[in-house]
Order: sequence, then structure tokens, then C-alpha cells
Amino acid sequence: MAQRPSILQFEQAFLSAWPAAQTEHDGGWIRQFADGYTKRANSVQAMDPHDDQDADARLHSYINWAHAKGEIPTFRVTPLAGTGVIAALNKLHWRPFEQSVVMALPVGAAFTPKCSFKIFDANNPDWYQVQAKMSGYGMETVDDLKKMLDRIASDARGILAYDEAGEAAAAALASVHAGIGVYLNVVVREGLRGQGFGRCVMQAALNWSRELGTNWAAIQVLADNVPAVNLYRSLGFEEIYRYQYRRPA
Repeated sequence: MAQRPSILQFEQAFLSAWPAAQTEHDGGWIRQFADGYTKRANSVQAMDPHDDQDADARLHSYINWAHAKGEIPTFRVTPLAGTGVIAALNKLHWRPFEQSVVMALPVGAAFTPKCSFKIFDANNPDWYQVQAKMSGYGMETVDDLKKMLDRIASDARGILAYDEAGEAAAAALASVHAGIGVYLNVVVREGLRGQGFGRCVMQAALNWSRELGTNWAAIQVLADNVPAVNLYRSLGFEEIYRYQYRRPA
């Protein structure tokens, strides 16, 4: 079994899989801007726990940067945030929200999906428009999603799973970066949840990334989304670390 990637390597894979429109570096901090749609691409995060000096001043600099872009300042707090970062956030009384779990799986034997599925280029509207409809996106959000997909530099595919009538039942986005498969935008059509379509689309996504030679698979899920956490555990994923977002009160 290949050695499990570090938290930094997982984070780098997630950043590659979900790129922002604009990225700026402040030492080991990464500021991202994507004009809405997703918190990850409209936030700042630390990539080096030892780079937490002058955290107060750097946080205020980021606040001004975010305000200038019309965004709410948001810090994505992972285990890579140093103690100085946490102290600066506490000093400003930034509140935590949306605790999430990063789960990982060493890639092994291929799965046998028990439904039909199809794999698309990530920016193919036959995939992302269906995924957007399942997710209940409005037209503006669909446009933002398309822009995001067009920016993905790593190898990425959209997957749709189908019910017995040939209608799309579940969707997922799969991307590969430095031997790590990353899975995003996993959704099952309302009324079909709990019937195995989420498992099927994930198995198809895992098989695709396996064919590209990935050694590890990683996914992020809200900690309180118990059905999703249980699904990924049943596929062999295990919790590696947690993160949360923090914003001004």
C-alpha cells in the first residue's frame, strides 16, 4: 500500500480540484476569490502551521482584500493553521461554522457498480446541467459552476448514474492530482436517495480515478451529514482530519 499522503498533500489536491478565479499568496497563506458560489474558493487558509507570525496584521490585510471584492471574510481552518492564526481569529471573535470531515481511502480493487453510468468531460453541459438541476441551482449558480469547471487544470470527469428508466439518478465530479483522486459535487436526485445510486456513482468515479493510477482517494463531507458519512465509510473511507470555516460575528 502506498504511504498515506500528508494533510498538506490532501489540501493541495483539493485546491487543484476546485480552483478559484483569483489566488494570491501571503507567505504560507492562500487567499482565494471566485465571486461567490463556493466558500472554499472565496476564503483564506494556511498551508503551513509554522507560518503564523504577524497573524493579526495579516488577517486584517485579508479582511480589507475580501471587502474590496465584495466578499465576506472567511477563514478555512484546517490542522495546517498555526496557533497564532487561531489566536488572531479568537481575538476578533470570528465564529466557526460548517465543520467538515476529510475522509480518505487507499485505492485497491475495482468496484462493480450495480447501475448504468456514463463518464463526461468535466465541462460538458450534458453533465453539469444535470448535476446543477439535481442540486437545485439557479441560472447564476450554474454559470458560476461552469466557470469553475473550466478552470480545473488537473484531469477531471463528471459522472452520471442512471435509474432503470434511463433517467439520471446521481452525479459526481472526479479529479486527479498528484496520485490523489478527489470527489466533489456528489448528489442524488430527490426521491431516489437511499436506493444505492450514490454508491453507484461513487464506485464509477473511484474506478475512473483508479485507471489513472491513483493511490489514494479523498473526499470532504459535512460532519453532520450522517447518511453521506456512512456511505463513504461503507466504501472504505476513513476520517483523516476535520476542518471548519470561521467568519466575523
